[in-house]
Amino acid sequence: MSRDPAANVRQRVLLVGGGAREHALAWALRSHDLLIAPGNAGTAMVGRNVPVAATDVAAIVELAVREKVDLVVVGPEAPLSMGLADQLRNASIRVFGPSQAAAQLESSKVFMKEFLKRHGIATAPFEVFDCADKAKAYVRAQNRPLVVKADGLCAGKGVVVASSVDEAIEAIDRLQVGREFGEAGAKVIIEEILPGDEASFHVVCDGARAVCLVPAQDHKRVHDGDRGPNTGGMGAYAPAPVVTPQVHERVVRDIVEPTLSAMAAEGRPFQGVLFVGLMISDGQPSVLEFNVRFGDPETTVLVPMYAGDWFELLDGAARGDLSRVHAQTRPGAALSVVMAAEGYPGPVTTGDPIGGLGQVFALASDPSAGTQAFVFHAGTRHDAGSNAVVTAGGRVLAVCAYAPTTLAEARDEAYAAVARVHWRGEHHRSDIGHRALVK
Repeated sequence: MSRDPAANVRQRVLLVGGGAREHALAWALRSHDLLIAPGNAGTAMVGRNVPVAATDVAAIVELAVREKVDLVVVGPEAPLSMGLADQLRNASIRVFGPSQAAAQLESSKVFMKEFLKRHGIATAPFEVFDCADKAKAYVRAQNRPLVVKADGLCAGKGVVVASSVDEAIEAIDRLQVGREFGEAGAKVIIEEILPGDEASFHVVCDGARAVCLVPAQDHKRVHDGDRGPNTGGMGAYAPAPVVTPQVHERVVRDIVEPTLSAMAAEGRPFQGVLFVGLMISDGQPSVLEFNVRFGDPETTVLVPMYAGDWFELLDGAARGDLSRVHAQTRPGAALSVVMAAEGYPGPVTTGDPIGGLGQVFALASDPSAGTQAFVFHAGTRHDAGSNAVVTAGGRVLAVCAYAPTTLAEARDEAYAAVARVHWRGEHHRSDIGHRALVK
């Protein structure tokens, strides 16, 4: 039998995943007994890593049962799309994450766009194609910039904002003909380019209610000035000024509440975190996409900005009862800079020792105490032979700072910390937060 969180006892939590998002969530839940599968070199500092892949659904369920876990928190989208939350619930284990049916809001962009259209929720006009020749004919007939999106999961890399007909044709060839992302590109969506500013709007949901977290803004392009190819995210900051109180109200009223009501009515009640990717133009929000998990790197700024109890929030959603949980946001701002391996977002080498980690105040015990920098690991591992932390992926670290005052102060502190960390071929953007800091 699960323990009562009201008793304020130490809970056993299994966190699924191994990126900066999971390290941030592990830090948020560090007062509990934490297992992380598979984790990284950073999560090992706040819990016990278990060598089980996030997508090994049967092994994750078996681990949760064996360890008598009170709550499973699923980080990435792939295991959710594979039905991990359903399997855990079937085993009578409480889980933070939506069902496989509800996870279609992210696992199928076709489902998501048709859902929005069906329920009159604002989004860009679009067409769906399962034939590459018809898709290319449509692009040529439109003869203007368009967005090309793969239907399925592509780790944040299946969207091309094409500035020309040729670029859109190339994207169709890569996604639908060449199957760069496998069956995820069997269908493509071609949609209008919406003007405005993007924002990341996260709401924790219990199936009916929603607790809104601070709005954030991600930086997808690999180079300064929003140039170069899209990535999984090169940095983030919060709060995002483009989400004014009026916009916030419209997002909740016109997007979040209708989505939760419609999902419940369709027999897919949504429990977990709904990440609304917004485009905001003249104060009017539209949905670019839905994600059914916390954003990465957005989580690295959401965690220090939330003033409430993270276990209470996630467990309340998992229990289907957030009636006693209310949004609590710290004053000030947070900013996170992703430090990437040479070659990212293309092929990268791994195994390079990371220097300077000891010079950064990693994992501040209380960010509300003042301006502090800390490091969330992503693509890292501990090398037993050299006893060093080495690179193990494309996005290697997210260096974050929280300031109780201004975003500019958080930026300065984050970049001062970035300057202390180094490895061969490392690269990062130097302009994270530029949209909010333009004078």
